[in-house]
Amino acid sequence: MKRTRARAKLWLINNDEEPIIGEGKAALLEAINNEGSLNRACKKVKMSYKHAWLLLKEIEESIGEPIIITQRGGLDQGTSLTEKALNLLEEFNTYQNLLNQTVYDKTFWEAIGLKISARNQMKGRIIEIEKEGLISKIKISIEPTIITAIITKEAADAMDIKKNDEVVAVVKATEVMIGKEK
Repeated sequence: MKRTRARAKLWLINNDEEPIIGEGKAALLEAINNEGSLNRACKKVKMSYKHAWLLLKEIEESIGEPIIITQRGGLDQGTSLTEKALNLLEEFNTYQNLLNQTVYDKTFWEAIGLKISARNQMKGRIIEIEKEGLISKIKISIEPTIITAIITKEAADAMDIKKNDEVVAVVKATEVMIGKEK
């Protein structure tokens, strides 16, 4: 029997349920932001200049405002992203990271299947929550110490985490995740 695995694609959509940005458009925006030039961004993502312009126009039509600023001539020439485009890219990356943490994280699937060893789980109580921008720092008292988990604000909101909640910290080599019984 062949082994199966999960795969997911992410799109941000507008109020009319039409896609605004997916992986390809996000990669283009990221390249423009890093390169400061649409031409160099196209080369980086291996996309024709014309196709890139069409994608940028699609995004602008979906959100109803410009997403790039072009400057011709002089030392400051090039292409940059508007504040709206930077926010859109940050939102996409946040959701993509959250998706990656669940769909592509073997520990997540182990937790669902209850295959995580007991030594990786520690019960504790939340003693402090700091929400700052897109992240939340959750301090958990696990006697005799306190650990801090860094998770997305969306994850903290989705779990409705509050001070004094009893939680389970699931520790991986590179991060600490939180689980809460309903």
